[in-house]
Amino acid sequence: MCADSTADPTGEPLLLDGALPEFEFSRLECVALAATPPVAYEAARGLDLLTIHSPLLNAAVWARGLPERLRGRSMPTPPSLRVADLFDTAGEAWGGQPWVALGENPGRELVFGAVGKPWRASIEWRRVEPQHFTSYDEAGWAKMAAAFVVHPYGTQRSLLTYEARTTCTDPASTARFGRYWTLVSPGIGVVLRGALHAVRATAEQASRRPGQGASRERYSPSGP
Repeated sequence: MCADSTADPTGEPLLLDGALPEFEFSRLECVALAATPPVAYEAARGLDLLTIHSPLLNAAVWARGLPERLRGRSMPTPPSLRVADLFDTAGEAWGGQPWVALGENPGRELVFGAVGKPWRASIEWRRVEPQHFTSYDEAGWAKMAAAFVVHPYGTQRSLLTYEARTTCTDPASTARFGRYWTLVSPGIGVVLRGALHAVRATAEQASRRPGQGASRERYSPSGP
């Protein structure tokens, strides 16, 4: 886990802070990439979450979905879960998944979130549109937001962070989520690191292609 890795050398606020400024639970992981910021960003945006595989990650995902499968109520898996589809098609390609795009700062940050009751054996989801996500306060729910953020790291490298935050809308839900988080937080870390390693592999492979340096012009430390 990377401590204080969301400190931005430009001093620019994070969109994640606007989407979920107050939270009780969080997990943040990071990875250094041998790729420039625009290459790292495009790799994160193009990530298909269904292509991430490792023995530990597969076990974590399988264990989390086991109660729903035993009840025969597991959510159908869409053909792909590309991060970009949340932002380009309003999540339609995600096959009814509850996640929504909460903001994008091109070249720097992607933020998405969902509202649900993850502590239940069969998770209950509530579709909340992006414009209502931050202010949503109906009792009994957890608001979860996540973000990929790309930071320049030297002249030819990047630091990519992946943070997951959660806040609940009332004390009882906070207590329920807290018990749930104690059990699943290590597995969430495995999932976040799996995503980061997949992005790193894609970005570093792209960086080795001839002519890739031309994409550096798309990145501006001061924002889009």
